[in-house]
Amino acid sequence: MKQGLVILMVLVQSWSYAQIQGELKAAVDTTTVLIGGQLNYTLQVATDSVAAVAFPDQLNIAPFEIIESFPIDTIRAQQHYLFTKRYALIQFDSGNYWIPPQRVLVNGFPKISDSIPVRVNTVVVDTLKQPLFDIKPLIALERNYDNLIARLLWGLVVLFFIIGGFWAYFRAQKRAQERKAALPPFDRAIEALKALEKEEPNEQEEYKFYYSKLTTIVRRYLEEDAKIAALELTSAELLDKLMLHKDAGKIPLEKETLDRLQEVLSTADLVKFARALPETGTAARDRQWVEAIVVETKEALPEPTLEELMEQKAYQEKLRKAKQRKQFTYAGIGLVALALVSLASAIAYYGYYPVRDELLGYPTKKLESSTWVQNMYGVPPVQLLTPKILERVPDVPAGVKEFQMGTLQDPFYVGLRFAPKPPPENPQQQQQQDQTVNAQETQALIDGILEVYQQKGATNMLVDSEVITTPSGLPALRIFGTLDLVKNPDGPSIRHNFSSLLFDFDKGKITLTLLYEKDDRYGPKIAERITNSVDLIKEL
Repeated sequence: MKQGLVILMVLVQSWSYAQIQGELKAAVDTTTVLIGGQLNYTLQVATDSVAAVAFPDQLNIAPFEIIESFPIDTIRAQQHYLFTKRYALIQFDSGNYWIPPQRVLVNGFPKISDSIPVRVNTVVVDTLKQPLFDIKPLIALERNYDNLIARLLWGLVVLFFIIGGFWAYFRAQKRAQERKAALPPFDRAIEALKALEKEEPNEQEEYKFYYSKLTTIVRRYLEEDAKIAALELTSAELLDKLMLHKDAGKIPLEKETLDRLQEVLSTADLVKFARALPETGTAARDRQWVEAIVVETKEALPEPTLEELMEQKAYQEKLRKAKQRKQFTYAGIGLVALALVSLASAIAYYGYYPVRDELLGYPTKKLESSTWVQNMYGVPPVQLLTPKILERVPDVPAGVKEFQMGTLQDPFYVGLRFAPKPPPENPQQQQQQDQTVNAQETQALIDGILEVYQQKGATNMLVDSEVITTPSGLPALRIFGTLDLVKNPDGPSIRHNFSSLLFDFDKGKITLTLLYEKDDRYGPKIAERITNSVDLIKEL
């Protein structure tokens, strides 16, 4: 009886332990979440301390996204251990979803969790407490080419150095060739033979190149110094030609010298055309024979006459001038290329029109780029920032003060006029009228300004007006528009923009007039800068 009870208890404990060994739970901190809100998903396995638990690194969690995977947390319970793995999930679409079952390995055996429903809700907006606004309009942003320009400039610099390196290398090679060509034929032949002395051919192909160089050296020397077309003759023809010159007394060479040259040319023909291999030491011996042939030929040649020397000198002078012309050509091409690269870089950085206007000296571009002057004019003093100081106009009516920069025929005109007010018939009524600018007074001011322009020859005028406040806080009546003006007596009418600002002060009115061509790209910027600088100095 006791033995049966013990067996029963052991079986119950084993069954409960086996249940603990395979237990996998899945849970979430909430089943309802807002769009974009974090959802914590937990997988938990209960097992003993010796069990191997492998949680998935990447969950099959679609349509959710994993924000973060936290480390495994291990907790010891009464008779087992709890292995917990937590994941942070997110979803950006509203609706009802299921977190699919997940697979966890315990001692190599898979355990599958239950699926969990989750509701993702939208964010409710209370339009009574939070009013809705229209979609903001598109904002035109100025393109930033700084990175592109910097890359282009660095690329041009690297390209310049690469081209410069290749040019320097080829230039050095060319100068070396020119130095060799400038040497007399005899010295050039001896120098080439000395360089050939360092070569030690071993294979047939190497012997072929060796003898090609050797025969070319002696043939070129005979052609340049002895005036024999040796490069175009075969070996037999060359020897016959030398024998004729010997018999004629032009080149009195020894028979042994001609025999050695014949042997060298025969060996060279066998090596080059019959692929023969000469015996050891033959190549070095042939080079020595060729050097002796060149020396003996030099000694046998008659001294050049004065006419030949003069012709040679003239030829050298011609070569020198041709070389100078070529150098000047290369220098000119280099300067033009540098100018084009600089121009392209400036256009890429500053723009086409600023560079063109700067190079061509556009009049208003000079005004915009010049050092501006801030000065005060008249009474009460008006502070103004202009490209040049305004000059006082001498011939004006009594009580009027007028200053100007340029004339109406200049690219940009600035006029500043101080006009006193006529004495009022009824001071009290005048004080009331000064508080507001009525339509009749505005029209009178417009007519007065138009009359001034008409006196200067302006036609086809379109006018508008508005009340503005300058950046310094001065209220002003702005009269602006367009007109046609003839600058040259024989020239056509040119369309102009004009703007006149009228300021009131206690004893009169101040008028600031700006005039420039309508198609001028820099006129509006200059006008805006001058207008923004206007300030009436009330206390000094």
